[in-house]
Amino acid sequence: MKDLYSFSKDAAQHDLFYEQAQKAYKNIFNRVGIGDKTYLTRASGGSFSKFSHEFQTVCSAGEDNIHVAANFDIAVNEEIINEKEAFEGISIPKSDFKPVKAIEVGNIFTLGTRFSEVLGLTYKDAEGKDIPVFMGSYGIGPARLMATVVELMSDDKGIVWPAAVAPFRVHLVELSGGDAAVKDEAEEVYKALVDAGIEVFFDDRDARAGEKFADADLIGIPLRVVVSAKTLAEGKFECTQRAGATTHLSLTELITQLSHA
Repeated sequence: MKDLYSFSKDAAQHDLFYEQAQKAYKNIFNRVGIGDKTYLTRASGGSFSKFSHEFQTVCSAGEDNIHVAANFDIAVNEEIINEKEAFEGISIPKSDFKPVKAIEVGNIFTLGTRFSEVLGLTYKDAEGKDIPVFMGSYGIGPARLMATVVELMSDDKGIVWPAAVAPFRVHLVELSGGDAAVKDEAEEVYKALVDAGIEVFFDDRDARAGEKFADADLIGIPLRVVVSAKTLAEGKFECTQRAGATTHLSLTELITQLSHA
């Protein structure tokens, strides 16, 4: 887990930070491409508090059940669906919420002074009185988050990594067929991309084109760049987006495009 704890002087100060944490988490989920399917979900607080908020991403492979309403950006976990407090402040009827499968990718808790009182975690106010710190807890599971991205962003060929979290920017495929000139060109392209600060996965195996392309689709790096006898003759490389079109770019054009993406 990537955990965060907040320590505030009172509930009002905590509420301001809690709202900022919600926005920060939403920004993370938007950046990795699952924001439109991720709901701030009212849930049980377990052993920490009566209630909490979870970030739940709608997915058929999910292990949780949440209830969502169309055009509404908050959900309710099924575990508290029959509790009156679960719908406090919500302006639409409970009957409008429908169950869906979801994966919990993050959670945030208001802990209050429960633990600070036990631990003796206090601060002195203006009068010198010891006051328990008001606490909050926040967490995202990176491995679970990446698994959720894979579940949602894959097709029948393999993974389709969003650029923001892809392990590499470019999947460079050498199709030399033993041609020394093509091998040398592929090495030069690899070096130029790396020197430009671009992360490259370089497939220089002695394997058939079909096998290399299938592996590229399976791994799911956003851009596949092919170096072959044909591209060497044309002076431009075949550049294929994992989930999009193919263009032909010179090395300079390729580096410029990647540097400004």
